[in-house]
Amino acid sequence: MERTSIAASRATRNGEMKILLISANVAQVPYPVYPLGLGIIAAALEKAGHAVTQFDLLQNNRSMEAVAAAVREADPDIVGISLRNIDNTNLLHEEQYIPCVREIVATVRRESSCRVVLGGSGFSIMPEVILDTVGADYGIVGEGEKLMVDFVAEAAVGRYPETRCVRAAPGLMGGEMPGAVYDRDIMRFYQKSGNLAGVQTKRGCTHHCVYCSYPVLEGAAIRPRAPRDVVADIRRLIDEHNVGYIFFTDSVFNDEAGHFREVVRQMHREGINVPWTAFFRPSGLDTATVTLMKETGLHAAELGADASNDTALKRLGKCFTFADIARCSDLLVEQGVACAHYYMFGCPGETEALVDEGIANIRSLQGAAVFIFMGIRVLPGTPLAEIARRDGLFSDDKELLESVYYLAPDVDRDWLEQRLTDAFAELDHCVFPPDSMDAKLRFLHSLGHVGPLWDLLLRKRNRRLRSKKK
Repeated sequence: MERTSIAASRATRNGEMKILLISANVAQVPYPVYPLGLGIIAAALEKAGHAVTQFDLLQNNRSMEAVAAAVREADPDIVGISLRNIDNTNLLHEEQYIPCVREIVATVRRESSCRVVLGGSGFSIMPEVILDTVGADYGIVGEGEKLMVDFVAEAAVGRYPETRCVRAAPGLMGGEMPGAVYDRDIMRFYQKSGNLAGVQTKRGCTHHCVYCSYPVLEGAAIRPRAPRDVVADIRRLIDEHNVGYIFFTDSVFNDEAGHFREVVRQMHREGINVPWTAFFRPSGLDTATVTLMKETGLHAAELGADASNDTALKRLGKCFTFADIARCSDLLVEQGVACAHYYMFGCPGETEALVDEGIANIRSLQGAAVFIFMGIRVLPGTPLAEIARRDGLFSDDKELLESVYYLAPDVDRDWLEQRLTDAFAELDHCVFPPDSMDAKLRFLHSLGHVGPLWDLLLRKRNRRLRSKKK
């Protein structure tokens, strides 16, 4: 029987569609995080009356046999595959994720005649190219809560879109952005891998970083969720899943409009005190705010510094200086919050002299862990893509499916790698290449340690400093 007739007859007979959602993410850097997007789409589909099964590839050790078994057991009308990243953005040790998605699609094809739909932030970056590469039927570009529900409703009566990519501009507001359905089995795996669970407080980004795809994916305006809904998600994770660490997945937690303060105040009012972390811009914080956040469980802060000298910061579109970064870092460290920085070298405008200035700036930071990257992954739709195109790094967006990295023309790649290696080799709290501690952190998670664990770098550094003083 033709596939459309199968789906339509099942929906008519059962009053619902059977959906298998697969998280294709296998990235564990900087730490494994529950596939929040999968749970959000599951919540929207279940609310619309459909039966949803969630499957996590990382939980199943990347096994295609497990994918096949999940398809046989779920017997789905539609399979949705969520792609969070297209690669690991690490120039020195590249790992491509698209071949794995292609293998998932092929495995589903062998087991079922159902339609296969792609989605997720990684897919939405370059949807047509990825869709053609992996061989899926359709793709959802952007926010899937409504688009996927509409797609399934139409599929239930045998109607499918004329175009393979279904898209809409980001526009969901407040309560239209549901909390996730957290699958118990998947959650148990992540509880053994650091016990981090994601919660989203808002979407959108008002900043203009030249390399970043967040404004492309989520829009340039902040769209907050109601603080009580955010806290309800946290409460459910604590009460129903015994989660021991929360990760706020916002592109920037401390937004300029101050929505984050309302979330923190709501957490405080409801007596929430669970360890949590988030990405912060290195400005807009004060002692009183940090103190209140600590009372709700703030344990670690990740600063989106990205460049280590003022020239590169300006060329990246940042609205702060390295002095702002240092002040914010000092504030967090003084308040007892573990602090991590992320820096990229080879930014537009950098020279060998500016690289050395950035190294000196990083070495001057006190009490923070630092992860150092070489080069910047170029993504379509960003200003950096236009800079890289003008510099002759690529000519067609299709080429960006294979990793293209921007390195300032005035900086030699081999020189930069050696310079960074030499500069940070003896510093326990500075990690270059950025994945050099991955195996150790995964081992510690397997022993039951929770959280991102890069704060262990600081403990090691402090022990070394104390021994020197003796």
